[in-house]
Amino acid sequence: MSKEIKRPSTISKKKASVVWEFPLNKKDLMFVGIGIAVVILGYLLMTTGISNEPAAIDGKWNNPLAVTVAPLLLIIGYCVIIPLGILKFFSKKTKDTEVNAEANGN
Repeated sequence: MSKEIKRPSTISKKKASVVWEFPLNKKDLMFVGIGIAVVILGYLLMTTGISNEPAAIDGKWNNPLAVTVAPLLLIIGYCVIIPLGILKFFSKKTKDTEVNAEANGN
């Protein structure tokens, strides 16, 4: 009274190879690199305000680059250029059009 255990047929299916592509291309990384360079420039300009007497007696700073230009460069680098490079995928449009063209049979 032995019952045979039926196993599902083992049909050899080829597994689709998974190809992982880095989401950022050369243009995106170039924007991130430019943003990092702008941030470094902002910090270098900010260090020009370091001296023994950074402020005059009347309360005005000696170096306007350290007070106005450097913070603007930091804000532009951190809040505009680097996020633009990360969030805007320049190659996304071309890949979407390629996928749509293949799906339509073109």
